[in-house]
Amino acid sequence: MAAGTHGAGPAATGIGGGFRPGLWVPGDWNAFFGFGTNILVNLLVLTGLLRFVLGMPDAITFGRILPAIGLMLCLSTAYYGWLAYRLAKATGRDDVCALPSGISVPHMFIVVFVIMLPIKLATGDPLKAWEAGLAWVFIQSFILMIGGFAAPVIRRITPRAALLGTLAGVSVTFIAMRPALELITTPVIGVVAFAIILLAWFGGLRYPGRLPAGLVAILFGMGIAWGAKLFGFDLGGVSGPGLVAALQGIGFSVPLPAVGHVFSGFDFIGIILVTAIPFGIYDLVEAMDNVESAEVAGDAYPTTRVLTADGVVSLIGCLMGNPFINAVYIGHPGWKAMGGRIGYSFATGAVILALCWLNLVSLLSSLVPVVAIAPILLYIGMLIGAQAFQETPHSHAPAIVLAFAPHLAAWAKTLIDGALGAAGTSAAAVGLAKLGQAGVLYEGLGVLGEGAILGGLILGAIAVFIIERDFPKAAAFALAGAALTFFGFMHGPAVGIAVTPGLALAYAMVAALLYAAARSTTAAPARPPSTHAAVAAE
Repeated sequence: MAAGTHGAGPAATGIGGGFRPGLWVPGDWNAFFGFGTNILVNLLVLTGLLRFVLGMPDAITFGRILPAIGLMLCLSTAYYGWLAYRLAKATGRDDVCALPSGISVPHMFIVVFVIMLPIKLATGDPLKAWEAGLAWVFIQSFILMIGGFAAPVIRRITPRAALLGTLAGVSVTFIAMRPALELITTPVIGVVAFAIILLAWFGGLRYPGRLPAGLVAILFGMGIAWGAKLFGFDLGGVSGPGLVAALQGIGFSVPLPAVGHVFSGFDFIGIILVTAIPFGIYDLVEAMDNVESAEVAGDAYPTTRVLTADGVVSLIGCLMGNPFINAVYIGHPGWKAMGGRIGYSFATGAVILALCWLNLVSLLSSLVPVVAIAPILLYIGMLIGAQAFQETPHSHAPAIVLAFAPHLAAWAKTLIDGALGAAGTSAAAVGLAKLGQAGVLYEGLGVLGEGAILGGLILGAIAVFIIERDFPKAAAFALAGAALTFFGFMHGPAVGIAVTPGLALAYAMVAALLYAAARSTTAAPARPPSTHAAVAAE
């Protein structure tokens, strides 16, 4: 829905009449438990990466990094809660939902495996790896803040199907698929917990005492997992010794300035820039997609303020010791659909701050089986995937499917790399020819999947404008694809010159073909534009 359409009814009279939005509504409980467990899962994964992949000392993990993460997430959720309150007050509406935000999950793995782990292996010092991660976030923070001023223009010229299509591609592959696999492999907990959530959030069923469906699913999972443990069965990975160890680890730590460590990380600037620039651009596009998704759901937020806020809170977190960047999350329509408004954002930030400063993250990970949380993430993936088709013209459905393709390739390559790594080998060692004979076109997966969010956006936009017979705009996006591919921002493993020149030339040739079609006297007249998203007032 376009910006400016809300508040046109009777509620709009509240703009100048002292309307005060409620800070908490019953639906905030659902969003709080759903969003909070989402953040908690990410914190648990992140803690495991730091301790068991990087070998980071607990003094750094729990004494420096997690307290800084808690501060960053508290600032982020408080800001987006305030932004939602401001929007609700300005429009006189009581259905405004705050944007969800937290640690960027793709970046979490990138900074660990592409930046921190190689430096740790090269130097043998996890402290150096931490410092390199801090420098990486420092650079990305400024890319976000500067790029925020260009983002509204990009939203204005990019069709909605392209923005939502590439977002749905991320959601279906990297958000929904892993939880789907986790719950199906432990069905007694996962499948039933999923049904508990669907009955409430799609079916409208209310549980006794109006307990939030997310909490009911988690309590059910905990009951089954711990009950099975009493009879000697392991259904959720919980254990008594693990719980005792977590209780003994409870303490108190506050974030401390880490400016010196940030600038020490610049010793590795060559390695850092290879990914910091393209992933900074990834952040811009992802944030634009998520703001677009929120606007379609009825809440129009200013893109520049969102991106600038992500950059500022990431910078603060970085200077206090956090090597992970903040991002607006996929999922706003899901939290809004389950009743979330403003309060869930404030509450989540406050609770996460307490968990990180008191070192309660490890305790919760010992209590709650992850498979009980997975259905919530699958629900969010379903909702965002469906939104791309529901909120765009039916004729654009093929463009949305095309926008999925790079994300499917990236996801498949990730699984293949993980499987080969577990076997102690790699695609290069096995040989691309052998993989091709087995039907695995590994090289194609790599080229198509690199820079997937940009690739999906460009391909989706080209397809939309061809469907609309607006060939000049299709040509412009094809030309943009040529430039982005030439310099490695998409279809390439790193930024550089002539990274994939053949594919860049192909995009340029497509642009020329589209331009020629636009000049052809036999081309059908362009349809009236129906695809562009309105931009929130800045």
